[in-house]
Amino acid sequence: MTMNTLPPFRTGEVRIEQGYVRPFDGVEIPFGIVEGSEPGPCLLVTAGVHGSEFCSIETAVRLMKRRPEEIKGTLVVLPILNVQGFHKRSIYIMPEDGKNLNRMFPGRADGSTSERLAHWLVTNVYPQADAYLDLHGGDLDESLAPFTIFPSGCEKSKALATAFGIPVAVAAGGEGYTVNSAYNVGVPSILPEVSGNGLWGEDTVSEMMAGVERVMHHLGMIPGPVQPALQTVPQFVTMWVPSAPSAGLWYSAKELSDPVAVGDVLGEIKDVFGKVLATVRSEKEGFILYRLTSLSVNQGEALLGVGTPLAS
Repeated sequence: MTMNTLPPFRTGEVRIEQGYVRPFDGVEIPFGIVEGSEPGPCLLVTAGVHGSEFCSIETAVRLMKRRPEEIKGTLVVLPILNVQGFHKRSIYIMPEDGKNLNRMFPGRADGSTSERLAHWLVTNVYPQADAYLDLHGGDLDESLAPFTIFPSGCEKSKALATAFGIPVAVAAGGEGYTVNSAYNVGVPSILPEVSGNGLWGEDTVSEMMAGVERVMHHLGMIPGPVQPALQTVPQFVTMWVPSAPSAGLWYSAKELSDPVAVGDVLGEIKDVFGKVLATVRSEKEGFILYRLTSLSVNQGEALLGVGTPLAS
């Protein structure tokens, strides 16, 4: 079943509806809607913005199997937004236009494929939700320690991040991102990151699924008990992300969760003969949240994410 627009999220009927939606020619996205037996909030869950972050995608696929009698309100799941990227195992980008969808928001109706998809989500999908989870995980070339991103300054989003239960929550801002665009249209939103290097297994999928269920419990969509979080209040930080000043071979000097002081060497970029092309030093104090695990690096690519204390 394929349709040009998503069916109404809330009909007042107990139902499970699945199929494909075609936002515009050339793009077809799977969806699932589970409407519970009692009224309640509408939770939107997306995954596969980056098509090779498989832990998040498998979590979303499993969420579509929830039964209506298990929930209050409506659960809407778009498990693979970047479908071509999923099939081609691309890193970050949409193969149709070579752009990173999670940098294209709020998009343009007359733009390239990723811009048009972002515009469709912002104008047609986000406004129908009461809360939004955009599930992610380390792509094929990056490892990470789990963290949740939320729009800086949004207390409801911060509460969702706390409910999700990952030990670190990152306050972020700026245009281009899913959760910030959702927040701009009034929808509290978070972006949880679990797993790395595109890997998925029962441990990481279960960790992400437990976080989603804690959010659903927080919203009043499911009763308790739910699996408790690792800690009741996460460590709130911002993130500094140095980029590669040149192309070459990347040798990180830091591992996940390592502490970082200002001036510390984070890594080196060398040529194939061992000549150091660039030494990357930290401009911030904090700890490593994620790092590029690929030996190859191109100029301008993100090398690491340094969690830095959130100013009070």
